[in-house]
Amino acid sequence: MTDASSLTGRLLVAMPGIGDPRFEHAVILICAHGPDHAMGLRLDRPAQGIDLKAVLDKLDAPAPEQSVGRPVLMGGPVERERGFVLHTDDWSVGDDTLPFGDGLAMTGTREALAAMTDTVMGPRHATLLLGYAGWGEGQLEDELADNVWLTTEADLDLIFDSDHQTKWTRALARMGVDAGRLSAQGGRA
Repeated sequence: MTDASSLTGRLLVAMPGIGDPRFEHAVILICAHGPDHAMGLRLDRPAQGIDLKAVLDKLDAPAPEQSVGRPVLMGGPVERERGFVLHTDDWSVGDDTLPFGDGLAMTGTREALAAMTDTVMGPRHATLLLGYAGWGEGQLEDELADNVWLTTEADLDLIFDSDHQTKWTRALARMGVDAGRLSAQGGRA
């Protein structure tokens, strides 16, 4: 796969009738995409009963006031106990940070968790996600060919805003698609 065909840094928006309840109305940011795999983070599904303070407390890390009530997202069904901090690329931890797309990065360290609440030295925007979505060789390409996903440019405002309930509808609207007019039936012309 050439860089031109990579979906890294783009959004996947689930079509109705995706056939997998784990991804109904999903908006997924693709963090890595190559010939043998793809990895993404779901941006629209808050973890029930977990906020950033609870995660920091569990790790015996300082939990400043700004961590209270800050949502943690379910990034996907793979390795749900593993955390990823999705953030703007204005902050990094050297080789532990994976920059991708336009202005985005991902880090999976305790330093990233601490930086999330540092309004001076931390990234401009950051979100903690548990787990990820993953695809094996050719799997994502097959799903795209089967009209399971729409793809669109990533938008920092959509990625980092806290209105998770309407992200799917808004992602479609940014593409000029009315969610109410989408059908679960796919076809080819």
